Amino acid sequence: MDNNSSEALKSGIWYTTANFLTKSIGIITTPIFTRLLSKSDVGAFGNYTSWLAVFIILITFNLESTFISAKFDFEKEFDSYVSTMFLFSGCSSIAWLIIFNLFSSLFVTKMHLDIVYINCMCMYLFFLPAVNLYQTKERYRFGYKKSVLISSLIAIGTALISVLLVVFMSNKLAGRVWGSAIPTIIIGCFLVILLFKAGNKIKVEYIRYALPICLPFIPHLLSMTFLNSLDKMMITDIRGEEENALYSIAYQCSSVVTILVTSLNTAYSPWLGEKLHEKAYTDIRTFSKKYVLIFLSLAVGIMLISPDIMMIMGGKSYMEAQYVMPPVMLGCVCQFIYTMYVNVEQYQKKTVGMAIASVSAAMLNYVLNYLLIPKYGYIAAAYTTLISFLWLFIIHMILVRTIGYSKVYANKYIIGIVGVASVITVLVNLLYRNTILRYSIVVLYCITLLFFIVKNKDIIMRLLKKKA
Repeated sequence: MDNNSSEALKSGIWYTTANFLTKSIGIITTPIFTRLLSKSDVGAFGNYTSWLAVFIILITFNLESTFISAKFDFEKEFDSYVSTMFLFSGCSSIAWLIIFNLFSSLFVTKMHLDIVYINCMCMYLFFLPAVNLYQTKERYRFGYKKSVLISSLIAIGTALISVLLVVFMSNKLAGRVWGSAIPTIIIGCFLVILLFKAGNKIKVEYIRYALPICLPFIPHLLSMTFLNSLDKMMITDIRGEEENALYSIAYQCSSVVTILVTSLNTAYSPWLGEKLHEKAYTDIRTFSKKYVLIFLSLAVGIMLISPDIMMIMGGKSYMEAQYVMPPVMLGCVCQFIYTMYVNVEQYQKKTVGMAIASVSAAMLNYVLNYLLIPKYGYIAAAYTTLISFLWLFIIHMILVRTIGYSKVYANKYIIGIVGVASVITVLVNLLYRNTILRYSIVVLYCITLLFFIVKNKDIIMRLLKKKA
């Protein structure tokens, strides 16, 4: 392995590990906030983060995604390219700040957010691109130490400042919102200076280069964001903040698995690209079967202990939301699997189908939520999201067959896995009524899992080392 490859591998491992750990800090602090905040405040913050996820895309344009080509096309002017991207996103956030305040009554009513929190969001989104652009630039230069340090400071700072503000402020929700923004704003101020110090030439040419790359991805990114956030928005709108609190905490408990999906894919996709280039489809099928089975076993384990996770994360007042966890976990399994197919589409640069699939899934989710949440409450949202993820799995499997890669994955085997996972989800839901039987199965599961790990230790080690 040459020096560049070694640095790239080291950088990738460090970034993936840091990304998983820093995002997990937010999950670890959840039990603190569920005990310090009222259900109404927890639900309101969940609604705030849902809208934040949408406006991150609308305001920042995901400009760092252009670096994969810009670092070569503007190799000698790359620092100036980066600072221009920040200036463009900064102007976008200021424009949105003006729009929000000019039509404040409209946005406050539709978003169910006070204008103070909307303005806080805009301040956060002014400085967030400085963090993302700087970190991405460093990662492309294999500067993983700086990237890890920044991620750690923001994650730890957000947790500490949020807890302190919630404890000492009379308005607990305000403390939670501002606490989530202040560390990024502070660190962003320093990074803005570093960005413009490194590259002080601003060129419209760079913006003209970036927008054609970013704009086509916005419908896809927005659709996926709405798919993950629409539930909480609609629960707040239709059923109120307290029901959204129940749903949000259950969803937060499962988010560690979503983070794991992203982290595992960071390791899996480069290996898959190499194998697709070599046309080593047998290797992919053999490896992916065990890869899917390992993830399914993890999801089942979390389903079995979901009541215990809910007790730790939320306490007795949130225990009724335990029934949200099994369908959400099954949705994570579908998400994990369809991401494997998406990797093939990205390898072939077939992104139009991705956008169509994402938009259709978001529309399906909206219609189902509109029909079912008023009647069945927040529980329905877990199943509407699951159906949307199943839809994405089916569509992406068909898309991969359409572009001529039907032999890459063992489709019948994977469909069987989803079927088995669906049956397990139903059974686990029934198990929640019998604690003794559930714990007996948890013990049996642990023994079986240990046997599986010992038997397949070689494939697991290859996965961890990014080799096959």
